[in-house]
Amino acid sequence: MTAPPLGRDYRLLWSAAVSSRLGDALRTPALALLAATLTRDPRVIAAVTVAGQLPPLLFGLLGGVYADRWDRRRTMAVVDGLRAAVVGGLAVAVSLDRAGVAALVTVAFLLAALGTLFDSASFALLPSVVPPAALPRANGRLQAGSAVAGGFLGAPAAGVLFALAAPLPFAIDALTFLCAALLTLALRPTPPRPRRPETRPRRPETRPRRPERGPERGPERGRARTVWREAVEGVRWVRGDAMLWRLTVATAGSNLAISGLMAVLVLYALDVLRVPTAGYGLFAAGAVLGGLAGGLGAGRLAARLGTVPALRLVLAGQAVALTGLALARHPVPGGLALAVFAAGTTVWNSLWASYGQRHVPAALLGRVGAAQRLVGLLTAPVGAALAGLGGAAYGVGPVAAALAGVFVLVTLAVWRLLRPVPPAPAALFHRAASRATHRDA
Repeated sequence: MTAPPLGRDYRLLWSAAVSSRLGDALRTPALALLAATLTRDPRVIAAVTVAGQLPPLLFGLLGGVYADRWDRRRTMAVVDGLRAAVVGGLAVAVSLDRAGVAALVTVAFLLAALGTLFDSASFALLPSVVPPAALPRANGRLQAGSAVAGGFLGAPAAGVLFALAAPLPFAIDALTFLCAALLTLALRPTPPRPRRPETRPRRPETRPRRPERGPERGPERGRARTVWREAVEGVRWVRGDAMLWRLTVATAGSNLAISGLMAVLVLYALDVLRVPTAGYGLFAAGAVLGGLAGGLGAGRLAARLGTVPALRLVLAGQAVALTGLALARHPVPGGLALAVFAAGTTVWNSLWASYGQRHVPAALLGRVGAAQRLVGLLTAPVGAALAGLGGAAYGVGPVAAALAGVFVLVTLAVWRLLRPVPPAPAALFHRAASRATHRDA
């Protein structure tokens, strides 16, 4: 059977996403290098990283609300324009020798905060660009393009560009954001999403309303209450759809191990696998190749097995690969195991996103995607912190074995749960909204 074409708009969206990913891959290491030129205090340098990790947890649900309220194509273009201005301002400050640690923390925080809105809008826009049957392939190619732009092009070039001129990687990053904004604006406008109909008529007022204490507080309270209620609707949908909730919990459990692995990978490679320092780049490139292969193969795997059976197979394969990595004591088998694990991660991310995009109403996609990401990422800082503490106390070898054990336990726990179940009907959303309206009335 011939695969459905992805089309012109997908190519534009893919190009915009890969352009942004290339800029991110240039900026992230350059920020760390710039911070290291300003201070050698590891707490201060870590603050720059933390500033970039907090916004998705603080503002992720809010980004989902506005991704559903606003035109998603224009939202992505405006966000990329703002990010270009922020990074361009940093490039100017670096060139004038005016960039201090406070500026780096502020830039990292602002870019990540804007990124929460962009990610929600991008996740929700894709189903309007490609046919539903093509979503696994479309997400896989997005993952593959990001892997190439980040792993093969951006990350290796960041250090070279920073050595040539410190402002250079930030200036190029600003250009990639501008390019992405123009590509997004070139997308065909999507038809306006229909407003959700009222679930029940409003009851007439039977009692006089008490006056508000101030002329502005009533509307502000109403807007805040509405935004919060809309954000909660996305969480309720994820929780109410049995399969989507199981996939999200499985992602959170596996991220505990994945984040821990990433935190100690360089030490494990150098100290346990005996990877030469000069060869670490080649070792890491194996993971990028694995991610590329996984992204290109995600659509074929889903078409052959179905999305949920493919996810079960991927989870089991990752458990075997991570166990092999924990047992390896040589760079070659360790590198192969890491490549297989990275391929599985890319396939999982692609199919997990595709499942939600196919089973969630268009009007809820931004909020549901934000809720998925929030729950899935909650365990990541915990895994990284525990791996760092465990590595300092017991060594990275035992930590890698413990992480593999955690992943195997997650696989065993969710293996039987990951069976196809009927998706939550759209009426579930209307019933939940109706109950919320009754409570607020």
